Amino acid sequence: MSPGSSMASAFASLPPTDPATGLVHVVIDTPRGSRNKYKWDEALGFFKLSRVLPAGHYFPFDFGSIPGTRAEDGDPLDVLVLGEEAAFTGCLITVRMLGVVVARQTEKGKTIRNDRLIGVPQTPSYKSELRDLRGIGARQMAQIEHFFVSYNLAQGRRFQPLRRSGPAAAAKLLKAASREA
Repeated sequence: MSPGSSMASAFASLPPTDPATGLVHVVIDTPRGSRNKYKWDEALGFFKLSRVLPAGHYFPFDFGSIPGTRAEDGDPLDVLVLGEEAAFTGCLITVRMLGVVVARQTEKGKTIRNDRLIGVPQTPSYKSELRDLRGIGARQMAQIEHFFVSYNLAQGRRFQPLRRSGPAAAAKLLKAASREA
């Protein structure tokens, strides 16, 4: 048995949504406030350092992915989780989807869709008042989109937000990317 195989197995077998609540499972790879970008290594079964953001750049909120999904870029669907406090790498959070920033990303002349889902943590004792992206506010949404533009630019990619859509669009994207679909 490889060192991370039980963790890898748990990650791989986790469904995209909690069957009891319908909330979305998000595994945090990069905590809010971090300059270090971590990524799940499926072969090793561990999180590993993927890159260090330039000075002055940091993740504005927790960033993670939905297990049991595959986006166009080959990775699990990405989710920005608008929590009030930072979680930690590997933390499983149940999330209510607020919507999606529909975007395309260009790298080395190849353009793909690379949408960013946005959600809020929800537990039996904590329920955010936010219901969709409109509740976030135009200024904060612009700042979130700017983060993704500048983050990708630092990696030599072009990230272009196309539009914002609500929870129904996020659910449709999740269903299309789910192994259970």
